Amino acid sequence: MSSTSAPIWYPVCRVEEIPQSGGRTVNVGDLSVALFRLTNDSVKAIENRCPHKNGPLVEGVISGGDVLCPLHNWRVNLDSGEVAAPESGCVTRFSVKVENSQVFLNLS
Repeated sequence: MSSTSAPIWYPVCRVEEIPQSGGRTVNVGDLSVALFRLTNDSVKAIENRCPHKNGPLVEGVISGGDVLCPLHNWRVNLDSGEVAAPESGCVTRFSVKVENSQVFLNLS
């Protein structure tokens, strides 16, 4: 018999605590996560460091489905965590769910 553990969802903030078309940092243990609230109110979560020079992505500008690193404008896709060409690299992306305005983060 195999056992599958259910995902652990961490309550991290209320959706209204994330600026519209902006970001907010939350820490879960030693991990810094950037949460972004898009214009359609969906919430995305990625590791809060650019793979180029470790810039804080939460301080970047959202452009469509991407965030631009505040240090050198590297474009990171919020769905995949991939950096746009011609650069290369990626950041970890995390699953998010919102229930009754509470934002939950799954780190697995």
